[in-house]
Amino acid sequence: MEARNLLTQIPMRKSRQMRVGFDHSLYALRDLVERCFNKLKSARRVATRYDNTSESFQVFIDIVSIRPWVALLST
Repeated sequence: MEARNLLTQIPMRKSRQMRVGFDHSLYALRDLVERCFNKLKSARRVATRYDNTSESFQVFIDIVSIRPWVALLST
C-alpha cells in the first residue's frame, strides 16, 4: 500500500502496541460506501452477477439503486 501511496482508513485495535492514526471523515465515507454496496447486494442478481454483458449488469445496478433512493425521498 505504501508503494501506491494509499492510506488505511480502518481504526486499529485498542490492544495494538503501535497505533496508526486514521481520518475519521474518510472512515465515515468508507462506511457509507460499504453500506451502499451491501444494499445493492441484497438483490441476488447483483450479488451473483447473472448478467452476461457489462452493460446489462450496469443497467440492473441502476435499477436496483433507485429503490433505496426512492425510499429515502419518501421519508
